[in-house]
Amino acid sequence: MDVRLPKPADDLKLRRAEALDALDSVLPFDRRDHLAELLTDNDVETLRHLAKEGIGENSLRALASDLGYLEAWSLAATGKPLPWPAPEALLIKFVAHHLWDPARRETDLAHGMPQDVAVGLKEQGLLRSDGPHAPATVRRRLSSWSTLTKWRGLKGRFNAPGLQSAIKLAVRASARPRGRKSRKAVTADVLVTLLKACAGDRLVDVRDRALLLTAFASGGRRRSEVAGLRVEQLRDEDPVPVDPKDPDSEKLPCLSIHLGRTKTTQADTDAFVLLIGRPVSTMKDWLARAGITEGAVFRGIDRWGNLEPRGLTPQAVNLILKRRAAAADLDPQLFSAHGLRAGYLTETARRGIPLVEAMQQSQHRSVQQASRYYNDAERQLGRAARLIV
Repeated sequence: MDVRLPKPADDLKLRRAEALDALDSVLPFDRRDHLAELLTDNDVETLRHLAKEGIGENSLRALASDLGYLEAWSLAATGKPLPWPAPEALLIKFVAHHLWDPARRETDLAHGMPQDVAVGLKEQGLLRSDGPHAPATVRRRLSSWSTLTKWRGLKGRFNAPGLQSAIKLAVRASARPRGRKSRKAVTADVLVTLLKACAGDRLVDVRDRALLLTAFASGGRRRSEVAGLRVEQLRDEDPVPVDPKDPDSEKLPCLSIHLGRTKTTQADTDAFVLLIGRPVSTMKDWLARAGITEGAVFRGIDRWGNLEPRGLTPQAVNLILKRRAAAADLDPQLFSAHGLRAGYLTETARRGIPLVEAMQQSQHRSVQQASRYYNDAERQLGRAARLIV
């Protein structure tokens, strides 16, 4: 009987896939196998080291995804894996392949990403657009590249004047407007509509009401923070007055959410946000109905209405919002989970709440980033654009 031995390439892929098992909670199974084909042994070891160092799951997931793309691009563009550290010329080539002038491409087919490179990336499902990439995507991948270089104990050329100049010129030439993560913000009126779409008494309805209210009222929490929320992060606080100026007014329940490690906070900073009033009652109703006393707050529910032990994924949070939008006769393509974050800041601006106070709840670290949503609402409600109506 013939015994077929595994081919060296298959054996290498299997070994890398097994090495990535340690990241199973971060990388979906199918994504893990794909990355095993793209990443080198050193790449895998770097990612496993980052996981042991306690880097956040979302950050690690993004780094792994970016590293896989960079390796695939390097193989397609140069025929070789990524060199560490990368020479400045390769970094500039990456920018030139991803940020370019569409008008010039019409007369010069050699401008931008070469056709054979684009075809190779498309065949792997890594390239979906025929045009230049979004500048933010290119900057993020360069940032990931830089981070991974530092974690390997190497010094890169990411701050080289030539590279920085190339990025500025390329961004200007690409003329691609920055897109929003959610085309429409989930403001208070939209939230009310979504809540009506889950006004039933099924367990899934109770969960979705609690999820939407918590995500919005806690400052527009990121979907990863909602998915990762645990009972241990919740603490009952003393009731607070309905009217902050009248301590003797009716009292509302208050709950604090201790954030731990997020995109803008570290695990040891003890950053927290508050839930007050209806969101607290809805949250406690959900926990009581589901019998949850520890672990993940928001969990999957199967088609028979049974609660699953594992918490939701960030993608599931996004799908819940879209499903409820569709049920409310809203276009789900216009909304994503990030719309809750944008909607919270937009709503605070509409109600005249100072930006600094809103940022305490949203936990935005950058005034510039937070003010984009805030200023949009102020401009729509202001008088400057109403001189002739």
